[in-house]
Amino acid sequence: MRAVRNPFRGAGLDHPALADIPFPLDDADPALARVARCPRHRITPLLPSADLADAAGVARVFVKDERARMGLGSFKALGAAHVIACDAAEGRAAGRTYVAASAGNHGLSVAAGAAAFGATSRIYLADTVPESFADRLRAEGAEVRRAGATYEESMATAEAEAADEGLTLLSDSSWPGYTEMPRTLMEGYLILMAEAASQLPEPPSHILLQAGVGGLAGAAAAHARRIWGDDPVIVVVEPEAAPALIGSIEAGAPTESQGPVSIMGRLDCKMPSLIALKGLARDADWFVTITEGEAQAGCDRAEAAGLPSTPSGAAGLAALVAGLPDEVGITQKASILTILSETA
Repeated sequence: MRAVRNPFRGAGLDHPALADIPFPLDDADPALARVARCPRHRITPLLPSADLADAAGVARVFVKDERARMGLGSFKALGAAHVIACDAAEGRAAGRTYVAASAGNHGLSVAAGAAAFGATSRIYLADTVPESFADRLRAEGAEVRRAGATYEESMATAEAEAADEGLTLLSDSSWPGYTEMPRTLMEGYLILMAEAASQLPEPPSHILLQAGVGGLAGAAAAHARRIWGDDPVIVVVEPEAAPALIGSIEAGAPTESQGPVSIMGRLDCKMPSLIALKGLARDADWFVTITEGEAQAGCDRAEAAGLPSTPSGAAGLAALVAGLPDEVGITQKASILTILSETA
C-alpha cells in the first residue's frame, strides 16, 4: 500500500487544466426526488459488520451495500440512467441513441435508462469483456459492438462513431469540453451517500471510497463535506496498477497513469475524470493505492464476512483490512463507512 496526504485539501487544486471544470454537485435532494419516481428503485441497505470491525481492529464498520441496486448489480445504476431521466424530463430522451464504452456496470445503466425512457443504446466493449456481460446488455435492450483490445480503445471508437453519426455520447468520465453529462451522472451517485447518511446512527470518523475515474468517490466526498463538514477523514482507494488520482495529486496536475491490467477491472482507469479530480483535491484527506494481493485478500475477507463482491467492489474494505498508515488516524474507536459497490 502507498499513501499520500492530500496537500490541496480545503483549497483545491489550482491548475489551468481545471480552470473551466466544475466541481461535483453536492445537494442530493433533486436526485432523490427523481429516483423516488422510478419503479425499480429501492433503498439499499447499510450493513454493520462486526466481523470486519474485528478484522480491522476498529469499533464499527458500516457497509453501504450496492449489490442489488435497481436489479443491475452495482451503484452505477444511479449514474447514466439518472442522466437519461433528466433528459426525459426535458423531452430530450425519446428517440435518442445513447452511446457508451463500458468495462462493466456503466453500460448496464445506459441500457436500462434508455429502455425506460423510449431511447436506444449502443455499448462498445473491448475484446477482453466476457460475452456473458454482452448478453446482459442485450437483455436490457442494448446494441453491443466490439471495439479494440482495451477499454481505452473501445472508448475512442465510441466517441468517434457517436460524433460521426450524430449520436449522444454518455461517458462516466469528464474532460475539457465534456462536463455537463458526467456532472449530472455524478449527481445520481449522491443518492447512495444521502441514503447512507440517513441510515447511520452517527457520522463516521472515516469514509473509504474506491475510485476508478473517480465519479463515485467525488460525488460521495462532496456530499459528505456538505452534511458533515471537515470531521470525517476521507480516504480514496485506487489500484496500484492505475494510480490516476494519486498520481495527479502528487504531480499537482491531471496525469495519465501507467500500469498493467488490474484484477480491479472496474477501477482500472488510467486517466481521472477532471470533475472528480477537482472535487477530490478539495474534499479528500488521503489517497492510497492497494496491490493486487491486498485487493484479493480484502475481497476474500469480505466474502468470509458474508459480503461476496469483487476486488473492485470491495476495494475500500480491502484497504481497511490491509492496514492504513497510523497517520490516517484509524484507532480502536474509529467508525468506518465504506461502500460495497458491485455484486460478485
